[in-house]
Amino acid sequence: MCHVNPRRSGEHRPVHHSSQKEEALKRGLEEALQAGWEILNRGGTALDAVEASVMSMEDNPLFNAGRGGMFNINGDVETESSIMDGLTLRGGAVSGLKLVKNPVALARLVMQKCKHTFLTADGAHEFALSQGLTLQDPSYFKTDEQREEWLEILQEARQPAGHDTVGAVALDQHGNLAVATSTGGIEGKLRGRVGDSCIYGGGSYANNDVCAASCTGDGEIIMLAACAHEVYALRKYKKLSISKAAREAVEMYADKLQGDRGIIALDPEGHIAIESNTNVFRRAFRVEEEEPFVDIWMDH
Repeated sequence: MCHVNPRRSGEHRPVHHSSQKEEALKRGLEEALQAGWEILNRGGTALDAVEASVMSMEDNPLFNAGRGGMFNINGDVETESSIMDGLTLRGGAVSGLKLVKNPVALARLVMQKCKHTFLTADGAHEFALSQGLTLQDPSYFKTDEQREEWLEILQEARQPAGHDTVGAVALDQHGNLAVATSTGGIEGKLRGRVGDSCIYGGGSYANNDVCAASCTGDGEIIMLAACAHEVYALRKYKKLSISKAAREAVEMYADKLQGDRGIIALDPEGHIAIESNTNVFRRAFRVEEEEPFVDIWMDH
């Protein structure tokens, strides 16, 4: 049984997209889903599948990761990512990237080729070069749409609202789980701000015995609530189903840590959980040869 769940979250207030943009977002989700599913369907690993799925979304400027990353307050794009192997409990994480086309690919290299598990900023760029990754000119990441949103923030026309993320969880034919998460962070963020997507147990976690989980929403509260690890802990110690564990993690300490949270998760038996406290949650999954599921709105 195999699954890949790419997703991106929205905000509490109603969010409206043109039908044209909605269709483009769904196509982007379908492409990311297909990239991972093809690997799983031919007997590939969950780790390869989540990397391929997230790379697809990093290459798509409609998603806030890689090329579509939000501008920080200085007008730069700083991205971050993590990947974790549920079989070995090894992981790789990167942050403060300004030149790396696919942050998740660099995170994978950190996991496999580096004596450390987390690299940031200049050190991460140096490691990328040492591993033969081609660095992009910063202009590659600066799309017209993101520039317009950044200018609106500078002109105080509205408050920063973007805190979207992309991620994938997968279960392969060998019974292994994996997770990958990637983001450009909050639009208008301070230079050097790090979110939850690169934090093990915060925005991302995988363990073959229990689950794989990837989070999206307000990074600060997701880190402080250790949301991805809460899914793991509720499954392992309270023996909750994956859906109940994800639901409780979404609400964990909500009285003290208020904000958007969304979680996709998968257990070793292939049960899927999709939970969010937002009205928009762009998500997709596929089980073996069944028809893919792709949707944007949580009330569907």
